[in-house]
Amino acid sequence: MPTAVLQNIPAATWSVDSVHSSAGFAVKYMVSTYRTGFERFDATLDTTGEEPKLVGTVDPTSIRTKDEHFHEHLQSPEFFDSATHSELRFASTSFQADGDALVVAGELTIKGNTRPVQARGTLTPPYEDQFGNERIGVVLEAAVDRTAFGLDWNADLPKGGKALANEITLEIELFLVRG
Repeated sequence: MPTAVLQNIPAATWSVDSVHSSAGFAVKYMVSTYRTGFERFDATLDTTGEEPKLVGTVDPTSIRTKDEHFHEHLQSPEFFDSATHSELRFASTSFQADGDALVVAGELTIKGNTRPVQARGTLTPPYEDQFGNERIGVVLEAAVDRTAFGLDWNADLPKGGKALANEITLEIELFLVRG
């Protein structure tokens, strides 16, 4: 880990503390931005090799919605097709610093479609909690075109335009514990 942002992270396997972490997204829907997240996800950061490796999975059926019909629609083939594709997956290919910012490139798979993604964010140096556990934080955002992953649903609006934007912002906040 040659960069200043990464050099203070000990070689270890870091596992997600899902109680204090979040995985979600934001997308423009007609007149505002819709934000939601997932209840079930996992992530591991391995810093024992030449370059850190971040791997994460999300259960699409665990998306938080306030409406049963909307939840069912998101599970359909028009969106996540969760009956066929039971997870969303990310695996890093590069873990770098750009000044004080963290830049993580990797492969994102949604609905069986794998595309390169680059996320930017921060890495919090290690600290010890009140129980003697060493922890770090990783916060990342990435913009992706949902249609590149087969999430094609949209609706025409009566006076022109579409109901749903194609660009989605992925928002990940990981609270990781040294294993």
